[in-house]
Formats: sequence, structure tokens, C-alpha cells
Amino acid sequence: MSGNMADDLNGTAELPMFGGAHGEALRFQEPMKLKGRKRFLQSLQRISSSPSLARMGRVPSSSYRAGGKASMSCVSLASSSSAYGHSYGNSHSSQTSVGFSTAPTSVVATPGPDAQTFDFQSRIRIIGQPPAGQAATTPLTAPLPAEIRSVAKETHLPVNPEVTALNEEYFSKPILEVVPERKQRTADFWGEMPYEIRIQILHYLQPREIVRCSAVSRSWHKMCFDGQLWVNVDTQDYYRDIPSTSLVKIMTAAGPFVRDLNLRGCAQLWERWTSHGQAISNACRNLQNFSLEGCRIDRSSVHYFLLRNPRLVHINVCGVQAINNSAMKVIAQGCPQLEFLDVSWCNHVDAQGLHKVVQTCQKLKELKASETRGWSDKAFLLDLYKGNTLERLVIAHSDIDDEGLEVLLQGDDPEIDPLTDRAIVPPRKFRHLNLSRCHELSDKGVKCLAHKVPQLAGLQLSHIISLTDDAFQHLFEDTPLLTHLDMEELEDITNSTLQNLARSPCAFILQHLNISYCENLGDTGMLPIIRRGQRLRSIDMDNTRISDLVLTEAAAQMRYRERSEPFGVPYWRDIDVVDVAPTRTVALHLTVFDCQNVTWTGIREIMCRNAESNRELIISLKCFYGYQDTVNEHMKRVKAGRLDSAQRLERKWAEYMIANEEAGVGGAGARRRRRRAREAAMVHADEEEGGPRGGRRRARSGGCVVM
Repeated sequence: MSGNMADDLNGTAELPMFGGAHGEALRFQEPMKLKGRKRFLQSLQRISSSPSLARMGRVPSSSYRAGGKASMSCVSLASSSSAYGHSYGNSHSSQTSVGFSTAPTSVVATPGPDAQTFDFQSRIRIIGQPPAGQAATTPLTAPLPAEIRSVAKETHLPVNPEVTALNEEYFSKPILEVVPERKQRTADFWGEMPYEIRIQILHYLQPREIVRCSAVSRSWHKMCFDGQLWVNVDTQDYYRDIPSTSLVKIMTAAGPFVRDLNLRGCAQLWERWTSHGQAISNACRNLQNFSLEGCRIDRSSVHYFLLRNPRLVHINVCGVQAINNSAMKVIAQGCPQLEFLDVSWCNHVDAQGLHKVVQTCQKLKELKASETRGWSDKAFLLDLYKGNTLERLVIAHSDIDDEGLEVLLQGDDPEIDPLTDRAIVPPRKFRHLNLSRCHELSDKGVKCLAHKVPQLAGLQLSHIISLTDDAFQHLFEDTPLLTHLDMEELEDITNSTLQNLARSPCAFILQHLNISYCENLGDTGMLPIIRRGQRLRSIDMDNTRISDLVLTEAAAQMRYRERSEPFGVPYWRDIDVVDVAPTRTVALHLTVFDCQNVTWTGIREIMCRNAESNRELIISLKCFYGYQDTVNEHMKRVKAGRLDSAQRLERKWAEYMIANEEAGVGGAGARRRRRRAREAAMVHADEEEGGPRGGRRRARSGGCVVM
């Protein structure tokens, strides 16, 4: 069976013979197509006999037998000049292709197609084996070229003495150690840096920038939410730029490290308090400063914070509607170190809740309780008096009256000095007292402040319409440290109060003065204040009777201040003023709008003095809205150092104002200007002569007015 398969593969199977001896034309049928395994083996034999493999020095296929029958693939080894050879690079000859196409079927030296088309009229010669009785003269396969023919193992190359000497010389040298080449390593400064230094570098970033950096990678996320970066969490400036989820993550991740927590205005946390309030309070247990001003928070979360932070020193819950007297009770029980408490505008807190805090918190120094009720409670006020620890008390718009203020300052039934008719009590430690809009106060209660608050530095008594000059008669004498005084809208005080203030010891160090809407105050009271107040930084005089004289005097005092340098250092350098240029400083802010006696002449005097070349101190002015744009542009040029441009602007503006006045001498507005000038002269005469205000004056003809 194997013999038959070999015969079939070699293409020498028996064919019906129609001719004579070998070498003659034979007639045979078309060979059958091989399939399956036979076709695969035939393809392998064709590949093994390819000349391209012979040139590569490949050993012939083991399945090919040199003494066996030849295969049809050997036709490609025949010479192209043979009469019986097939040239696969060209088409079949015309003699052997009768009726068939002569187009080329394959490239040179490649086997032909698997199924060849034969012409039954063609004459072929079987070259697989020699004719009967003859020996084979033609090799069955092509020999390998000599240049690629392998050398037998027994064959030895001739020995070259030069090569031998070279080899001995080479191998006799000592072998040097080969140093492996080091791979260049990429520098990772941030990764190799110690963790503590990286945390210190991140300290220089703003909180919003740290939150953005947390999205870089997992390691950055862990580092950005490290508690060492969030010791002070103040969201007042960036709470709108950070989502509530990040705020909650910061508080929970950095909770044990947080000391100062300011959530002022974080209204977006309203939904988070109900779900994460207890977790946040559990994490933040070391708080010292806690602020919830303006937050929307549930009552239970507030209680959790207060109960779990016994080291709290500063508590600000201004405007939080969830705060009531029960929260005050929690503070009294759990915060014995409390020094600052702000419950202003908490509608559910009154003196009863504050009384518990005052009784237990013996270190309380600042209490802000504006818009609270119950300040007529004598027991509560007596505890404040006995404790005497408060340095700042803000009870604006409260219901305290004269009797309550007396109890707060001198207690109940004090001992009276028969010579001076004063209560003999220890001085109070108040440094700042805000009693604005306490409408139940009068001169009687304010008089109690005299001789009892020697350390008072700030006093606010605005919008108490019942106060007169009698309330301040002895107040300024015993307050040598007074720097802030607010008397806005006290309609009944006169220039005598300002004159007493100018003669008092505190006039020289007074920094802020507010007399807005005090319509009875004028030049007589303000000029002494301007001259004595060498450290005044702001004066609000809108809606008063001052004139251009006050502005002119203020401009002149700036030059005097420049020459006043006690101890060799300008005193204004010690004050926190705004530097607007390298050599020019805004030392005084004046507010003089809606003052009928202030004209463009006084405004021009301020502008002219500010634009002088040798000035170091200048005045900021807020005046009539028709002049304000020019004043702002002039100040802008002075700050930029363009003095020539500022002087030119001031000169052009003065020419414009003079032209307008000359054009309106006999036209529109002339009568109004003459009337205002007459009224200003009468007012000035009354102030100089000390005559009664509102007395009988000479009748003036006003003309006929129709309808």
C-alpha cells in the first residue's frame, strides 16, 4: 500500500498507454486531483525540492529518496533549453499547448499550480526514471553549491601560525572586570522628599488650592487631607468655592488636628448636618475657637459640638436660629474655659440663659448680646458686677434702662462719698462698651459711666435721642484712653460737648469720631478737635453745620503732623494706615457730604494740599456727589505720583467752577446762593456771640409765591 501511495505522490501511477516505447508520444487520461493527506504531502515535497532552499544550504527532505522514482516537481530543475522541460516563467510552447492559453502561470523558479491542465494531443516524456535497460545519466536532484556546502566533521582546517600566536597573546592577557553600565535614573524630587517637608510646602497653599491638588493621585489625596494642614479651618473666604462634600471630608479627616473651626456663612451644609453632624462632632474634639455665624444647623449638632469640646475658648453663634437657652446651659456645663461669647441676634436667647453662662464661666471677657431681652434682671446684672471680668460688652438694641446700667456699674446700694457724691466701688474693666439704640437710656444712666471706667477705649452711644450735653459733662475727664467715640444722630448735643472733648486728656489720642446727623454741631466745636486731635484717622461729619474752615484747618494740620515725630519715629507709622504710595500715606478720612456750608472752595483746598510735592500725609475725602468723581480722579493721580497731572486737574476744575458761578450771578441759582451765604453768616455770628439758637431774626422779603 505504501508503494502505491508513493507512486501516486510521485505522479507515476499507471496510466493507460496508447503509444509505443519510452520517449515516444503517449496518450493518457487527465490525472486525478489529489485530496487530503496526499495533496499535503505532495506540497511538502515540492517545497523541499525548491532551488531557493538549496541556496540557503538546507538539507534535502528526508522523505525524498535519491534512488526512488522521480516526482513532477523535478521538472523545474531541468534545463530551459530541454525540449521536454517546462519554463514556468514563460507560457507553454505552441507545440505543447494546443487550444490552451499561453499566458504565464507563475513566476520563475516557483512551483506551478496544484491542478495542471493537460492537452491530450501533447507529447510528454517521463523523466522520472531511465528507459528500460539504460542507466541513469542525469542526477535526480541539483547538487548544493560549493560555497555553501558544509565541511565534514573529520576535515580539519590548516593551522595558521600567525593566528595561533595571536590567540595565545590574546588569551594570555589578564581578564579585566567589566563594570556594568548604570541605568540613568529619573530624578523624583517630590517622591524622595520627606513627608514632613512636603506637608510644610503645602502649608503655603490656599485651602482651595489644596483641595484641587487632592485630585492628582491617591497619595496626593491622602497628603492633602492630612490633619496637619487643617489646624485652622477658616471657610469665610472660600466656602462658596468648595462643595459641601469636601468640607465634610476636611472636618472628618482632620478632626483631631483642628483647633480653629470657622464655618461662617456655610449655608450649603444644612443637609449635611443631619447625616454627618454626629460624625463631624465625633472627629472634632479639640476645638478652641468655634464659629457658626450665619449657618443653618440643627440644634442637636450644635449640642454635640459644645458637649464634646470642653477646651472651647471662643464661641460665635451670631444669628443662628437654633441657639436657645438650652444651648446656653450646655455651654455653662461643658465650657469652663470660655472667654468670648457672641449670641447677637439669637432671638431665642435672653438674660436667663446668659445668667447660667456668667455664673459658671469665670474667665468670660467678651460678651456680645445685641438684640437680646431681659437686661432688667437685677440678679443677672449683679453677677456681672461681682465677677468684673468683662472687658467688652456689646448690648446694642437691648432693653437695658438707667437702673440696670447703674447696677451693672456700681452694684446694688453702693457706699456714697459725701464729699464728691460718688459711689465708692472698684473700677470696672470695660475697654469697649456698645450701648447704641438702647432707647430706654437717658442722661441719668450715662452719667454713671463717669469715674468708673478708666480703661475705656471705645464708646458707642449712637441713636439714643434722649441724650444731651449733661450726659457727657464729666465723662471725658476720666477716660484718658478713649480712642473711638460714636455719637451719631444725637440731635440735642451742642458744640459745648465737643469743646469739653477737646480739653480732655483723650483728645490727643482720639482716632475715630462720628458725629453724623448732629445738626447742632459746627465749626465752633470741630475746630478745637481738629487742632488737638493729632492722631485722628477718621471723622464722620455728614449732615452737620461745619463749613470750609474745618477742611482748611484739617489740610493745614497735615503739614504739622509731618513735623511731629516724637522719639524720632513718625507716630502715624505705628498706626495701621493704608499705604497708597511709597512716600504718601492716607492719614485722615473725612466725610462731609450733605453739609450745606461746605462748598467747592474747601474741597479745592484739600486737593491743592494733597498735590504738593513735599507732602507725605494726604487726606481722603468723601463729599458732595457732584464733586466726588473729580475728587476720586485727583486722588488716583496723587497716589500714582503724577503730581503735575493732579495739579492741572485741580486748576481746570477750579476754572470751571468759577465760570459757572460768574455765569449764574444774575441767573438761575443766584438767589439760592445768596440766601445760603446769609444763613451761614448768621449761624457763624450766633456761634461766636453765643446767642440763643432759633431766636428772632430780621425779616426778609421773599417775594410773592403763587400756588
